[in-house]
This record gives sequence, C-alpha cells and structure tokens, in this order.
Amino acid sequence: MSSQQQILELARKKGIIRAQDVEVAGISRNYLYRMHSEGLLAKIAVGLYTLPEAPVTENSNLAEVAKRLPKAVVCLISALSYHEITTQIPHQIWLTIPRGSWRPNIEYPPLNLTYVSDPAYSFGIQEHVINGVVVKIYSPAKTVADCFKFRNKVGLDVAIEALREAWRSRKVTMDEMVMAAGIDRVSKVMRPYMEAIV
Repeated sequence: MSSQQQILELARKKGIIRAQDVEVAGISRNYLYRMHSEGLLAKIAVGLYTLPEAPVTENSNLAEVAKRLPKAVVCLISALSYHEITTQIPHQIWLTIPRGSWRPNIEYPPLNLTYVSDPAYSFGIQEHVINGVVVKIYSPAKTVADCFKFRNKVGLDVAIEALREAWRSRKVTMDEMVMAAGIDRVSKVMRPYMEAIV
C-alpha cells in the first residue's frame, strides 16, 4: 500500500487526521500538504485534514476541537445542545479543561473555557463518536449540575430549563442528578428545583 493510500485509509478510520497521526504510521507529514493541494484531502483547520467527502454536521466543530484538545470535555451550553435538553444555540464551543492546563491558542471555532479540578473534571465524562473522532462530552446529569454551578456564566434560567427538559425527556434519573449535584457541590442550590419537578 502506497503512503497516499495509507493516509486515505487513516482518514477513513479516524475521520480527522493530524501530522502526528501520519508520522506515527512512519509517513512524512509532507504527504498531507501534497495531498491537500491535489484535492485528495480537505484542510479543515491548521494541521487538521479530512476526506473531501466527509460529512459536515452541526457537531463537526466538536470533532475538530476534540482532535486538537484531547483533554477538553464538551460542557455547559454545547453539551446541553448535543444532548438536546435546551433551546439555547451555542455560538461558541463550551469546554472544560483541567485546572492548571495551558490556555489553547485557537482562533476558530471560538471557545468558552472553564477550568476545574478533580473530581469535578473527571466525573460524568461520556465518549461519543462524531465524524469518526472520539469526543468527550459530559453526561446530561453532570451538564445540568454544571449549569447550576456556573449559573452566573450561563444564567439560572438556562440551568432550570435544562433540569426540566432532562427530567421530562428521561435523560436523567434523580439518583444521577443527586450524585452530579454532590460532585459539583450545588446540592443545596438544586434541591428546591429538583423537588419541584418530581
């Protein structure tokens, strides 16, 4: 199999590839530039390539960011939107990254970053495959609890709407909500709202 064929196969498997992925396979990154100029690969951002016929969905930006920031977890408004438990439309990608991490230098898509430490960072992470890329997204229960924790950032009305919708659509159980609220230390804040929906 030629280097070009190997790269195309890698792009089919992974959805989005970086120079690092190609070099791990023992192929020079120069092939990426050449294949892009020949129209065999589409460049979707600095250092990120995909097949030209790769589908573009409303969540394609999440896959792109996940490829560039593997420790980032999709959170708050972006996670609510992904789980379809909000009427809000995210105009930026909301991410949580571990406290103490460097601030990523990404111009597009626009990011809204939240820094947290363990266990709030690692609790409730789910992995979803979007366009062939594994994307870390907080579970519906963790996302709702985060909205209460960061209510000054997203708005209390957004948090209440998310709680109601997550419960109505059966995407959360009360046990999951209680556990997530405990991890985020917002049990007292959330209790009256949780009692109201049961």
